Amino acid sequence: MTQPIRRERARLPAAERRRQIIDVTTRLIAERGFWGLSMQDVADGCGLTVPGLLHHVGSKDGLLLAVLEHRDAEDLRSLNEAVGDTESPREICAALVRRNSWQPEIVRLFAVLEAESLTPDHPAHDYFAARQQNTIDGLSRLLKGRTPDPDGLAVKIAALMDGLQVHWLRNPAEIDLVTQWMAAADFIFRDVDPPSGG
Repeated sequence: MTQPIRRERARLPAAERRRQIIDVTTRLIAERGFWGLSMQDVADGCGLTVPGLLHHVGSKDGLLLAVLEHRDAEDLRSLNEAVGDTESPREICAALVRRNSWQPEIVRLFAVLEAESLTPDHPAHDYFAARQQNTIDGLSRLLKGRTPDPDGLAVKIAALMDGLQVHWLRNPAEIDLVTQWMAAADFIFRDVDPPSGG
């Protein structure tokens, strides 16, 4: 009697495997949310066993944080390339909105997780609280000396951006994220950072 042929799983370099895991997890969380995420589904999507997946990420919470940190690093790198040395709040926000308009699945991922993480027991609760504060602090620094209330305006800009993105995600055929942001920016930045022309 012949032995069945064993099919070996494709071996990938550690960095490539981690990137695959992050990509599969990103897609699944965007579709189902963190609470609907199954480690078995992630493992299946990567051609791994669950123990093999845990070898790379440690835990489900560790996997979530790896996805979030990876996306933030990618977004920061891309934003830095897009804006160069500018310190114009209007131009930085416009570059961020343009980038987000090209990656609805990532924006959806963050919108779903941010809403879920409002509960204190969510593993990304502290991450999103710190991320929101860092965003507002960064905007406030850019606005200092340009407006009497940089902290208040920073909160309004962040809230406007988040709100427009949710409306766009819900109805992308009807809402052009970039067009709506540019119209809103003309209002919100009218006394702060006039458009650079063109």
